Amino acid sequence: MTSASTARAVILGCSGTALTPEESAFFRDLRPWGFILFKRNIGTPEEVRALTASLRETLGRADAPILIDQEGGRVQRMGPPHWPKYPAGGRFGALGDEAVAMARLGARLMAYDLAEVGITVDCAPMLDVPVAGSDNIVGDRAYGATPEAVIALGRAVAEGLMAGGVLPVIKHIPGHGRATCDSHLDLPVVEADRASLSQNDFRPFQALADLPLAMSAHVVFTALDPERPATLSETVIREVVRGEIGFDGLLMTDDLSMHALQGPFRARAEAAYGAGIDVVLHCNGRMDEMRAVAETVPDLTGSAERRAGAALARLAPPEALDLAEARARFEAAFATA
Repeated sequence: MTSASTARAVILGCSGTALTPEESAFFRDLRPWGFILFKRNIGTPEEVRALTASLRETLGRADAPILIDQEGGRVQRMGPPHWPKYPAGGRFGALGDEAVAMARLGARLMAYDLAEVGITVDCAPMLDVPVAGSDNIVGDRAYGATPEAVIALGRAVAEGLMAGGVLPVIKHIPGHGRATCDSHLDLPVVEADRASLSQNDFRPFQALADLPLAMSAHVVFTALDPERPATLSETVIREVVRGEIGFDGLLMTDDLSMHALQGPFRARAEAAYGAGIDVVLHCNGRMDEMRAVAETVPDLTGSAERRAGAALARLAPPEALDLAEARARFEAAFATA
């Protein structure tokens, strides 16, 4: 028997810059492990701070994780006029010897922005390695075109976020770089052989497998499981994510509402849990869809509970930062690149 206060194995979005009464009641009853914010949720810094506080208040858990996608470039939910615009991951390579240091510093600055408004998890670094002919959904978001470049800059970003009191999420495990379509719109099918995947796509995830959180890829790898995308494949999760890659942190899905997945939302969630996913992620804030997902959400127990606790245990107070000096140094590096 689990406690009435036990978190449930789901992360949810909400509809606007403040919770509706219906959302508050639903979240209070369901007890999701955490929440994720998008641009529709971002107002002024004061409004975001109030929203994160109210989300945690509905659960009665001060440590409830609140996530956001804040990579820089095309994927930045918090931006001007209240927060700086950050460069896409692909721009760091032009900095030469400074690339790693600036990737870490940029992430440290982003972590400052997030922590100031109560956000404790960033869905970054993206460790996908693009190949020629792949869809632009990865494109300039990638830190480089080789596993080595992605590993170096991905590690720097993760370290910068953690130094600022924000947990990183490595994505999209075991790799989205070969996808020839956008999984927000359709289901990518990758036909590369297992050896090529191991030598290229999996390597950044292996190198950063010590990090606490990962997000799955809605991608079919025919060499691994020709029937199911990685998110819904017990074979991929057991043999590759947990096996070959060696990731033992908390594994969440990419957004269940993406068009790469088909069928009723309850069935999508059930398939993900059945495959070995720890926590499902539903992002768009639509109440009808969230209620359907909620029909099958289990309590966060066993290995999933252990991994969730281990992740939150790695949150630490931010390291000291001279904010003005750090921003000036970061901006100067890109002004001359």
